[in-house]
Amino acid sequence: MVNEKKRCGGPSGLRITDLKLCKVHIPPWGTHLIKLETNQGLVGYGELRDGASATYVKVLKSRITGENPCDVERLIQKIKPFGGHSRQAAGVSAIEVALWDLAGKAYGIPTYQLLGGKQRKKVRLYADIHIESGRFTGNVMDPKEVGKKLLTYMGKGFNVLKILSVELLMYQKGNVSGPTDWLHDFRSKERELRKVGKSNDKGKISAINAEMYDYNNLAHPFTNLHVTEQGLDCLDEYIGKIKTVIGTEVSLAIDHFGHFPLADMVKIANRLEKYNLAWAEDMLPWHLTKQYEQLGMKTNIALATGEDIYLAESFEPLLKTGALAVVHPDLLTVGGILETKKLSSLAAQYGASMAIHMCESPIAAMAGAHAATASENFFALEYDAMDMPWWHDLIEGPAKMAFCGGMMEVPDAPGLGIDKINDEVVRAFGLNSEKNIWISTDEWNHERSLDRLWS
Repeated sequence: MVNEKKRCGGPSGLRITDLKLCKVHIPPWGTHLIKLETNQGLVGYGELRDGASATYVKVLKSRITGENPCDVERLIQKIKPFGGHSRQAAGVSAIEVALWDLAGKAYGIPTYQLLGGKQRKKVRLYADIHIESGRFTGNVMDPKEVGKKLLTYMGKGFNVLKILSVELLMYQKGNVSGPTDWLHDFRSKERELRKVGKSNDKGKISAINAEMYDYNNLAHPFTNLHVTEQGLDCLDEYIGKIKTVIGTEVSLAIDHFGHFPLADMVKIANRLEKYNLAWAEDMLPWHLTKQYEQLGMKTNIALATGEDIYLAESFEPLLKTGALAVVHPDLLTVGGILETKKLSSLAAQYGASMAIHMCESPIAAMAGAHAATASENFFALEYDAMDMPWWHDLIEGPAKMAFCGGMMEVPDAPGLGIDKINDEVVRAFGLNSEKNIWISTDEWNHERSLDRLWS
């Protein structure tokens, strides 16, 4: 209960006094949670994109301390230049989410009401399955076993599903042709990563991930890898067997095809057209606009991309090509809750629907749900926590009860509906085993520079 004496200033007297953070090991890269504290005892929660450095948010602390968090758009204009595509937008997006949480709490209304109110009563979730037996084991499950697992998801109320399929093409010999030295080294590093991963040695895991960077950072046109007929047959047969189990009516999307050039993505897309996929995700780097246009012209498959795009306006060149059936932002990259709604409106003008990428904690999920509730062309919000039974317990408050199978109802509680973070759960799945799991950022209190982008 907030002390009423502390609230005497009301929303106009609210000021940000501190920023603290902690890290939770949500697979595969972990995520940083943040909280903004205020002079009236209200706390706003946000989160950095999975795998992002905490430095992206620390550098913003001195730029928001002392400000009124209810001035959301003004503060975002102030810090927006510090964002960039993919994880570089993590700090701006995390603060934006926390600001909307605080604004809703200050005025005693849910965040979605500040965005214009509800477009729908419930938010549809889509469930992921990683087709390896355990994340990053390299052991690809039998497709009918994958189908059976997806049937259990459907039994829990999920009616949109997604599989991650790159393992089929990259890890089985004969599926891919190309520079054999590169392929040999890549597979060798992958095996080493899996071996080190089982040891739970964080230093070694960090070192091998650094070595993998050069492999994973090679964009599709530059790998010179090509999918063989065997590879196409393998992927085709695998998806076909899954569909025989789950049926033809349920929506199925596919992510992670591997880094193959445009010509090969055309072949893959044409092979999979008959399965009537909900979407094929990130078949090419998002910034290769002309290639997306060509892919869209050469296949009838529904294309989706966008999890690494910062700001709604950056989607427009892709939308103008007509190639995208679905925009797929990550709320913690695109710029936050309001930016996601802005993207929804923009995409609707071009006839594209919106699904929301989300592989982080319930904080990001609730932020996504508030944006989805207020967006006209929303399709589904990602749910990637099937193998994390503790995931829901990270938060306390009305929002915790919102997650119930494949549909969720956004609570009418103030802000995001999150009262507090469960420190015990964070401690169990974080780096900090101390009594206080929230890390101070005091060394960033007085960081300053001339930030304007013009002279």
